[in-house]
Amino acid sequence: MGGQVAMLVREVMSSPVVTVRGADPVRRAVRILHGHDITAAPVVDDAGRLVGVVSELDLLRGEFEPDPRATVTPVPRTDGPPPHRVHEVMTGDVVTVTETTDVTTAVDLMVGKRIKSLPVLRGKEIVGMVSRRDLMAMLARTDDELRAAVEAALREQYPSGPSWDVTVRDGVAELSGPPSEHAGQIAGLLARTVPGVVRVKLLRRSP
Repeated sequence: MGGQVAMLVREVMSSPVVTVRGADPVRRAVRILHGHDITAAPVVDDAGRLVGVVSELDLLRGEFEPDPRATVTPVPRTDGPPPHRVHEVMTGDVVTVTETTDVTTAVDLMVGKRIKSLPVLRGKEIVGMVSRRDLMAMLARTDDELRAAVEAALREQYPSGPSWDVTVRDGVAELSGPPSEHAGQIAGLLARTVPGVVRVKLLRRSP
């Protein structure tokens, strides 16, 4: 049985962030979200400041009208033109997080507010988006993928050695390496930075 994953938003967020402008036509925003395969995007003003979030559902609303072929009853005429600009359909009350927000807090916000995505801010700068899809993708990583990611992190830190034997089972990484306590602590910290790793066990090889 796997454990729970502890991490910060910066370790799972999508970055760089794709934004749309409030003055953009709705159809342009539809193409941006569809082209980047995302379900929502932050909305910015001309100065690049966050003013809202727009989702697929926001953009779809008002873009279709009833087809008379679907019913034998007359289709009522709608009053007024459909919305054409992003600022007309976006959500202006934005819930945000920072890069150092705990992921559990982000999940609580998504559940409590019934939202799928949260803009990530560094001061007033938008640096990413964290979505349910990001969290699901992180949890869906296989043990083989996690092992490869841990090995890559260790190689980057120690390109010429020492080396560790890495195994991962149910998200728990086991590192067997040199007897150096200092190197083992660094290796353990590196392994814990891999999104999806639940826990790290360190084993020291005999010199």
